[in-house]
Amino acid sequence: MGSNLELVQITPQKHDPAWKHVQMFKCGDKVQLKCIYCLKMFKGGGIHRIKEHLACQKGNASTCSRVPHDVRLHMQQSLDGVVMRKRKKQKIEEEIMNLTPLDTVVNNVVNSVLNQVDGNANEGMQSLAIQNPVEDNSNTVVLAGEGMSKGVERRKKLRPKQSTATYANPEVVPVVEKNTAVPKRMDSHINMAIGRFFYDVGAPFDAVNSIYFKQMVEAIASRGPGFECPSHHELRGWVLKTSVEEMKNDVDRCRMTWGRTGCSILVDQLSSEAGRMLLNVFAYCPEGIIFLKTFDATEVSVPAESIYELLRQIVEEIGVGQVLQVITPGEEQYAVAGRRLTDTFPTLYWSPSVAHCIDLILEDFGNLKWISTVIEQARSITRFVYNCSSVLGMVRRYTLGNDIVDPAFSQFATNFSTLKRMVDLKHNLQAMVTSQEWMDCPYAKKPAGLEMLDILSDETFWSSCEMIVRLTAPLLRVLRTAASETRPAMGYIYAGIYRAKEAIKKALVKKEEYMVYWNIIHHRWERLWNHPLHAAGFYLNPKFFFSIQGDIHSEILSGMFDCIERLVPDTRIQDKIIKEITLYKAGAGDFGRKMAVRARDNLLPCKGR
Repeated sequence: MGSNLELVQITPQKHDPAWKHVQMFKCGDKVQLKCIYCLKMFKGGGIHRIKEHLACQKGNASTCSRVPHDVRLHMQQSLDGVVMRKRKKQKIEEEIMNLTPLDTVVNNVVNSVLNQVDGNANEGMQSLAIQNPVEDNSNTVVLAGEGMSKGVERRKKLRPKQSTATYANPEVVPVVEKNTAVPKRMDSHINMAIGRFFYDVGAPFDAVNSIYFKQMVEAIASRGPGFECPSHHELRGWVLKTSVEEMKNDVDRCRMTWGRTGCSILVDQLSSEAGRMLLNVFAYCPEGIIFLKTFDATEVSVPAESIYELLRQIVEEIGVGQVLQVITPGEEQYAVAGRRLTDTFPTLYWSPSVAHCIDLILEDFGNLKWISTVIEQARSITRFVYNCSSVLGMVRRYTLGNDIVDPAFSQFATNFSTLKRMVDLKHNLQAMVTSQEWMDCPYAKKPAGLEMLDILSDETFWSSCEMIVRLTAPLLRVLRTAASETRPAMGYIYAGIYRAKEAIKKALVKKEEYMVYWNIIHHRWERLWNHPLHAAGFYLNPKFFFSIQGDIHSEILSGMFDCIERLVPDTRIQDKIIKEITLYKAGAGDFGRKMAVRARDNLLPCKGR
């Protein structure tokens, strides 16, 4: 790969499923896409060409020789969906061309939806109505006037009763009446204008959920009449420059808080099946997350040394006093680099990723023979359902639109969250495979369909699923807490793991049974269990601290004191903190006020300062 190519982060706005299987590079103003399986570089053709490449369809692109089977089937299904939408669009266009001359008045309205035809297109066609071209009132439609010809009247009688709109002679002032097909709002013509823009540029509909879309609409509305849209040159000129400046200001605002709150350095490892390893480095603080840099560690001969040098440089650039901790994956090379980093900078901590640690625990759970058997049975169901569009449609009808696959943090977490989803939908799925619709379905008679029927009818399978859910649901909750963007996880992880262990103990009762899972947790959690920051986070979270019966564990107290000594070198401030800790422990002083007691369960620890 040439040095002039720059790896670009794929934004969440890229909704096509093929984006998950490519890397994006920029060479000047040109964008190039690279398949992560065969490493072929595409200099043009867009994501559709990549999708054909992954689906192994010959024609516009070469086929991928290393694409996984499930990915290839997914891409084929996506391409088939595009073909079906095009056919529906063509069918609607043909119907429009066969309309009578007077009916061609509606063509402009119909064309506005042609580019976004979906499964409900025919229903949408039936509900279209024509706005009054004379009065600017979105709640009215044009009805027949006295000058209407008899031919038009005959056509009106022959039309279905579901459409009450007819078309007036242009020379006659129309009579207006409320239209039930058009939204009862004065601004429906604005909504139609916005909709046509989305259809014309092919923008995804969920773009309206962006806070910037709402800000744009509010800004235009506040300007009132006379607003002039920005030109192409303005958008790529001063508007873009101003946006970049705003982003820089946001970054500077985050950096300014580091002196008060400190920050954590996050290292995220991305690995492709081809063996390339990229490290993305971020800085996190209560104000937000800032991307710092990307490091290609694919051809590094000594990973631990290179990771250490990378982290050392970043810590020095930010400032040693402003870095509280460095969080990395838990592999050995990161542990070596982390320990060396704390030796170089004694005032900061290294911590393996909690989310990664819990993910490894779930992986170990999934490797147990009886659990792996159940997971494989569930996979046989999901593979069959998602490879047959008619079966998938039937499942969604019986589950009221729910999917049986529940995507989570990783593959291992997805396995267990999917089992929980299937348990929640147990009766819906059993009702489906015992229905007449299922018996009449040709796919039900295939081997995979018969296997699905056997599994969903097997109570042993369901009882095993329910037990697995009882064992893993508490760990999934801890994983969601660790990955949460709404609250800091440090004060909740310690208690979360403790509660997960207690839930496992309650589910299995016998010590020789639950110790199998406890030992897995202890093996993976060993580096974090006695981590001072987690101990301090637990101790200083009143929700958990004041719920403890008896004396606090000595390791927790020791970890908190370690944090005070390491993070606060001034002995006078240390003494003041110890006095406050004494009041906190006794629930005295301000900590004993009624409002402080009420806030113990509902106020985040970081919000109490």
